[in-house]
Amino acid sequence: MNLRTIAETSELLKQKQISPVELTRECLQTIERLNPSLNAFITITAASALAEASQAEKEIQHGNWRGPLHGIPIGLKDLIDTAGVRTTAGSAVFLDRVPNEDAEVVKRLKAAGAVLIGKHNLHEFAYGGSSLISHFGPVRNPVTPEFVAGGSSGGSAAAIATGMCYGAIGTDTAGSIREPAALCGVVGLKPSYGLVSVSGIIPLSVSLDHAGPIARAVEDAAILLDALAGNAKANNYQQSLGQTFRKLIVGLPRKLFFDDLDGEVASAVERAIDGFRGRDCSVCEVDLPVSADRTLQAAEAYAYHSERVGTSSQLYDPETLRRIRSGEGITQDQYHQAQQNLLKARAEIAEQFRALDVVVMPTTPVPAPRISDLMKDRALLRPTELLLLRNTRPANVWGLPAISVPCGFTSQGLPIGLQIVGPPSGDAIVLRAAYTFEQGRY
Repeated sequence: MNLRTIAETSELLKQKQISPVELTRECLQTIERLNPSLNAFITITAASALAEASQAEKEIQHGNWRGPLHGIPIGLKDLIDTAGVRTTAGSAVFLDRVPNEDAEVVKRLKAAGAVLIGKHNLHEFAYGGSSLISHFGPVRNPVTPEFVAGGSSGGSAAAIATGMCYGAIGTDTAGSIREPAALCGVVGLKPSYGLVSVSGIIPLSVSLDHAGPIARAVEDAAILLDALAGNAKANNYQQSLGQTFRKLIVGLPRKLFFDDLDGEVASAVERAIDGFRGRDCSVCEVDLPVSADRTLQAAEAYAYHSERVGTSSQLYDPETLRRIRSGEGITQDQYHQAQQNLLKARAEIAEQFRALDVVVMPTTPVPAPRISDLMKDRALLRPTELLLLRNTRPANVWGLPAISVPCGFTSQGLPIGLQIVGPPSGDAIVLRAAYTFEQGRY
């Protein structure tokens, strides 16, 4: 299994020591070998990927290297529109849906010369944190397949962890990039709200939806963000990783985020925090306000699906349909109040970050649960998903950048993630803190 990073591989491509076609064939062989058991991909675009790789090889051979994603095989969560390639959102509702136009993130990846290798499996319409509910079957954890991969971007995280592709683009409404990244032992970045376009991505909740990268290393996430953000606000996230910090002020939000942790998760995260304390950091406890209200997400999800629910309800999984219909009775006044509450929450958290650089916490309170335990009793599924997403959802409400990085393993070998959340538009700070931690400098 080849688990080189994008950063390492791009240098080999640039120096013409390896070929994009060779890379793509290796990924396709890995997909052929592992996808039947992990179910990470819905659609594999082998022919077009090899054609894109061949074109990238010609360009690089002629000295026309476009940058670090040129010739790199990348996968897409299957609710990101791809022209001429079906985009299903993991649902029978969109089983034969073939968009006419690429999503904005796809256009940017193509401009960067990436090779698009296929579409990843996910929780149906991204409305869940397990990736167990999909028309195409559940995604399985790449470390131990009898456990969940997390969701809703479970296929993307599983594909990265096993070398099926070098990077992936997922979406995150309540933690759907960071939670599966933590459970699969990879890096998942939710950028600041609005930094990465969600145009051409099937929505769950437009006020909370984010798109971002899943990768094997923090530097790879920065490389992908540079392409996805279009160098917005003149940031170069990859180059900024090496910048030194002044004394970093790190907040620990013990209340809620550290409540009722699995013992092995707690131990791994405390060791990570000790790493911050051991360096030039000031670590202090903070109290962050967190709302449990889900009016906005419920209302916006129902608004998108209401017409299809009325005409094609039998095509939805019953549990997905139940979740969508939870927003049916929300009034316009309630929705507008929820919008105002969101704006207030984002203003309040911005004030709190005037005294902080980042806050750190467990990405998930517990490790990946066993699939059989959840599938034998569907009543357990939603409460377990809400627990898994408890620590990630607030950053969506706040609109703040947040990343999950691996910080250890349980005695069963299940990965544990550390979440780092930064200030408004503090994506570079979050990436630098995560990179420094990853490199063992905390």
